[in-house]
Amino acid sequence: MLRDLIQHAGRLGAGVHFGPINGDDELLGYFLPNRRLIVVKIGMTQAQSRWVLAHECGHAYYQHRCKGLYVRDSAERQANAYAARLLIDPDEYAELERINPDQHWLAEEFGIVAEGIYAYEEHCLTRLRGLTYASARMGVDQWAHRSVPA
Repeated sequence: MLRDLIQHAGRLGAGVHFGPINGDDELLGYFLPNRRLIVVKIGMTQAQSRWVLAHECGHAYYQHRCKGLYVRDSAERQANAYAARLLIDPDEYAELERINPDQHWLAEEFGIVAEGIYAYEEHCLTRLRGLTYASARMGVDQWAHRSVPA
């Protein structure tokens, strides 16, 4: 699971380093665009590491530049959406949400932190007329992934 994300980062042209991050207790990872390197704080849970690495892959994909180690809120939202799409399969989400729509339970099932589920719900779902849809497509069956009523 984590190996797949490391390979994904490699396909984006970024290396991955797990190590200590000194100075800022809230900083869990960052992307250094000039070095094409993602740094992930060591010692986190598997779920935290997966989410942080996927989020930083989003920064690498969009080639976000930062001032110091911090980027704009819009870049953070974009990286969160990227990570959510990378880690959450719409079919599996729809099936699991029918069983239990609790975000913390869903996060555990996907092996990520609850923040990832919140990001997925915010950026990747559309709720219309009491139903939840993911991955809208044009044409026949454009709403391929239906879930529980909202």
